[in-house]
Parts: sequence; structure tokens; C-alpha cells
Amino acid sequence: MSAAEGPLVVGVDSSTQSTKALVVDASTGQVVASGQAPHTVSTGAGRESDPRQWWDALCEALRQCGDAAHEAAAVSIGGQQHGLVTLDAHGEPVRPALLWNDVRSAPQARRLVEELGGPKAWAERTGSVPAASFTATKWAWLAEHEPDAVRATAAVRLPHDYLTERLTGQGTTDRGDASGTGWWASGSEAYDEEVLAHIGLDPALLPRVVRPGEVAGTVHARGELPFSRGTLVAAGTGDNAAAALGLGLRPGTPVVSLGTSGTVYAVSTHRPADPTGTVAGFADAHGGWLPLACTLNCTLAVDRFAALLGLDREAVEAGSSVTFLPYLDGERTPNLPHASGLLHGLRHDTTGGQLLQAAYDGAVYSLLGALDLVLDTDADRSAPLLLIGGGARGKAWQRTVRRLSGRPVQVPEARELVALGAAAQAAGLLTGEDPASVARRWGTARGPVLDAVERDEETLARITGVLSDAAPLFEREPDRN
Repeated sequence: MSAAEGPLVVGVDSSTQSTKALVVDASTGQVVASGQAPHTVSTGAGRESDPRQWWDALCEALRQCGDAAHEAAAVSIGGQQHGLVTLDAHGEPVRPALLWNDVRSAPQARRLVEELGGPKAWAERTGSVPAASFTATKWAWLAEHEPDAVRATAAVRLPHDYLTERLTGQGTTDRGDASGTGWWASGSEAYDEEVLAHIGLDPALLPRVVRPGEVAGTVHARGELPFSRGTLVAAGTGDNAAAALGLGLRPGTPVVSLGTSGTVYAVSTHRPADPTGTVAGFADAHGGWLPLACTLNCTLAVDRFAALLGLDREAVEAGSSVTFLPYLDGERTPNLPHASGLLHGLRHDTTGGQLLQAAYDGAVYSLLGALDLVLDTDADRSAPLLLIGGGARGKAWQRTVRRLSGRPVQVPEARELVALGAAAQAAGLLTGEDPASVARRWGTARGPVLDAVERDEETLARITGVLSDAAPLFEREPDRN
């Protein structure tokens, strides 16, 4: 490890399945130390995690960073969006957190949309039409199914809020993550009292929204962490907003993120309001907007299908007319929370590799279908797609995105962009810079550009047809206890 040229900062990515910490030189962007620790997600009726696992994983990841973490002057947390964390009067979890990919609140989402004016009214007031992933719908589900837990709740937090509060002792959030709750109004940039009253959530239970560039506090949990006294804590943000910072995104640059979930997004100067609900009108972490479409099923679903087939994830084969819609966790884009995986067109001569390619095609199709809605009308639709996330370096993912988009693809060399974005946010506290400008100075988006190939219109049309025919089946709500 070479000596740092400037002050050190820590950026954290607390994702669905693990927590990663990077110690970064604020002057150069050099990663001088890193650590990672896993946490678990339930696989029962819903998707839940004990928030205390996130804290333990953060402590372990920082421990792996060694002395470099002790020298850090600022820290910031990027975390998975939408999760509902309920804390009692002592700051302890009332129950496991309901995660973004828990779709049990789909009935509550439908009722909320209907009872408060319909999709257009929701898009105009909050920027988004709430789906089962949104925090407001999860609180409504909890109130209906676990009223004792609601009565015991003294504070409601998002995943990154929970970790930031344990660092500082103060309840804070940021506009980027708050915009994914369903109870933050994008027009006024404040909590929406009507929505909160409708779902029975006291605004006193919510954290203060920290402004971009504002210090959230200083580290007070020193006994468990390597930080020294006075270490600054930035507001933090949701994972997608953190990755946008980590790339130093300028307005109109399209991003395709391949992780447990798949997302497409771009920074915009215009406040989004899509009444179809396909595009979530999120705020970004530094004063602009981040229109975004998200799928529930991406790399994890494809890897699961590869495991069922007994194949390596790269063992794809072309030349088949088979279609697979990999909706293993239900789906958010399209909004089919009760859907399951569907295979169509299987024949005697279909190979396992062709089945696997169909899974890639189905996952990428959902993402690209939302891309035009995400981009402003004046965006350059021939510009390279920035391909990020855990799947971005997979050759099968790269080829599939290029073939179904017909666009060039750029794969940034920098890894752990959520943690880098958090680190850029922390660096901005020290330098007074816009965090996206910090990331551009670090050169985080540099990487090879893969040329465009001819768009595979035949496959796109086939998937469209199968999805259209299957829609009535997917809309049936399954029988559940």
C-alpha cells in the first residue's frame, strides 16, 4: 500500500447480502484499504434481515481495513433502498427489516394508489407510483398484519439511516433515499403529511432530512469502530444515488446496473413524474433528480437458473427460440408482484446453454424496455451505456446487453461504485466540492468501450409476445397463509 497524498475517507456499501468498506485517498481516489463481510436474508414468506447484522458486518469490514480506517477524516454510508427498519425506544430492532424485494405489500400498494388519487396524482406529489418495494407500502402491510410491532415502534429508518444513526447517535437521512419511501413529496422536498396520516405513521418517528453537503454528525460509537474522535459523517444515501455519485454522472448519461436487482437510470435536471409507474422519480444525492426503473430479478435470478441447470453462468448458447421470463421473486418492472418464472418454447433439441441464454435475455429485456422512459427527450440515444454492478464484467451479460440494445457499452474499470460514491460524498465534506465532481476528478468512469452490434429485433419481439400472452396469468394473486 502506497502512502496517501491527501486525507483519507471511508465509503461504505451496505447492500442486500454484504457490506463493503473502502478507505480512499480524497485527493487521488486511490483505494488504500478495503474490507467486506456478509449478512443473510430470509428466504421464507418474505425477504427480511436483522439490521444488527449490517452493523456487525460494517464493524468487521472496517476491522479488515486496518490502521487506514483509523486515519479517516470522514465517512459516508450508501445502502440498499426502501427497506423498513423499525426501532424501539432503546434503538433496538422491533423485528427484522422488510427489504426492498419483499413483495408482500402488493395489496397495500394497490390500495394506497387507489385511495390517494390514482397513479397520476401519486407521480405528481411524490415523483413515483408506489409499488410493493416502497417503504410506505411496507408500513401499511405491517400495520395490518403486525399491529403489536407498529405499537412498539419508536423510530422508522431506512437501512442506510440505521447505520448512520449508529455512527452518530442522531436520526438523519438524505433526499435521495427519502425519495424512495413514498412518503416524501418531491415537489416540496418534505415529508408528505397526508400520506403519513393515511398510513398511520407519526412524522415524529422519521429522521431529519440532511441537505446535500451538510454534515450529518460525528462518530460517537468509538468503542466498536476504528475511527478517531471528530470523524465527520456525511448524509449517506441509497445505493443507486451513491453509484451515480461514484460515476460522477452528468445529466443524460444512461446507466445499466446489473446486481441482485437490475436498474437503469440517468441524472436529470427535471423532476420526474411518470404516471405509468415504470420510472421512479427519485431525487439524487446532490440536488438533482435520478429517474430510475428497477427490476427485482437480475444476476441472482440468472445465477439461480444456471445452478438449476448445473451450468457455469457463462455457458450460454445461441440459436434457440425459447423464451424465459425470470420473475423468480415476482417482478417490479413490469409491475407483476405475483409473477413467477415462465418458460416458453421448449423443444427436444433445446440445450441447457440455450435455456441459460434465454434467462439472460429475459432479465435484460425488462431493463432495456424502461430505458427510453428514463432518459430525457434530448438525451443522446446512441451514446454508450455505462454497464456497472456485479454482472457488468460477465461476458454473457455484456454480449446480451449489446445485442438487445444495439448500443455500445462502456464498462468502468472502477469497482464498488456505491462505496466509491459514498467516499466521494465524504470527501466533499472535506473539500467543499460537489461529490460528483470529486468522482470525475478521480476518473471512476474510465473503462473500455465495446462497439455496438446489430439489435436483435427478433428476440425482443418474441419476448414481448410471450409476456403479453402471460400477463393475465401473472396478475392472479397466489394463495398464501
